[in-house]
Amino acid sequence: MTLQELYRNPKHILLKCISGSQAYGLALPHSDTDLKGIFIVPKEEFYGLHYTDQVNNDTNDEMYYEIKKFIDLLLKNNPNILELLSTPEDCILYRHPVMDLIKPEMFLSKLCSQTFGQYAYAQIKKARGLNKKIVNPVEIKRKTILDFCYTVKGQGSMPITQWLASCGYIQEDIGLVRIDHMRDIYAVFHRLQSDERFNGIYSGENANDVSLSSVPAPCVPLAIMYFNKDGYTMHCKEYRQYWEWVEKRNEERYENTLSHGKNYDAKNMMHVFRLLNMAEEIALHDKVNVRRPEREWLLRIRSGAFTYEDLLKQAEDKIEVINRLFERSDLPDQPDPVIAENLLVNIREKLYHAG
Repeated sequence: MTLQELYRNPKHILLKCISGSQAYGLALPHSDTDLKGIFIVPKEEFYGLHYTDQVNNDTNDEMYYEIKKFIDLLLKNNPNILELLSTPEDCILYRHPVMDLIKPEMFLSKLCSQTFGQYAYAQIKKARGLNKKIVNPVEIKRKTILDFCYTVKGQGSMPITQWLASCGYIQEDIGLVRIDHMRDIYAVFHRLQSDERFNGIYSGENANDVSLSSVPAPCVPLAIMYFNKDGYTMHCKEYRQYWEWVEKRNEERYENTLSHGKNYDAKNMMHVFRLLNMAEEIALHDKVNVRRPEREWLLRIRSGAFTYEDLLKQAEDKIEVINRLFERSDLPDQPDPVIAENLLVNIREKLYHAG
């Protein structure tokens, strides 16, 4: 089943809701409208070879979960799924009567301390990652192996590029021989020392390691070179990740991040506190409140009213409070899988027998 097929056969839709910022009460004039819902695969597909557990459009702003996957994720106390089940009435576009069988209180458990916290940590990680990229941009030109090679000079070291320049050499005429029992340490030779053709220090811009050459035994090394291979590998990884991020980033959101001058993704940080507040309410009141009463404060976070460091400290303190609240909560450690399975079987029997 595809999203298009589901829309052509809406009888399989069990729940269709407006989700995201509209449901949270955090929408701004330019906010998109996201749709989420639940469906049941036709009986023939369920009993056949092809089972579809989720359908969505290319941008994931329209997404529907098959009832089995929905119940599975409820058992795991997935925040998105608990929110969907507790969608405010004014955001519910369609709700099949069978959905009355599924109550949030059947699934709420102390797992929420982990799942909501992990979700919040993921958003903090995103904010930290963006902060690092903004504060430490990567140059367009990637560094080469030569930038991570050094020769011994007295009691210190010299970049290999300086050593080559001081000798009037080019890297293509250099031969390297690995020194036994010394990691990433090489003896350095020049082609004038031998009739052999040397391979240079590295083979090209995209090389992953230095090149080795066959050097006759009588030749005496001109220098000893160290290649910081770990540093080069890390640079290549960070370079790739940075420019992939530049290529894929949401420019409007990025410019908004720059405009408030705090160098973090304020929208992600807003959702950190939304999730933490929801987790606290679950621990205190055994209830999922999707529509946020603290709208103005959350939108202040989104506008960049606070420093990055202050928000991280507040989030860490909040997580400690939430952990203590869940320790004292009378919620079960986790949802009951037997109840969930019986519920799923009951729903399928009702819908498939109804035709």
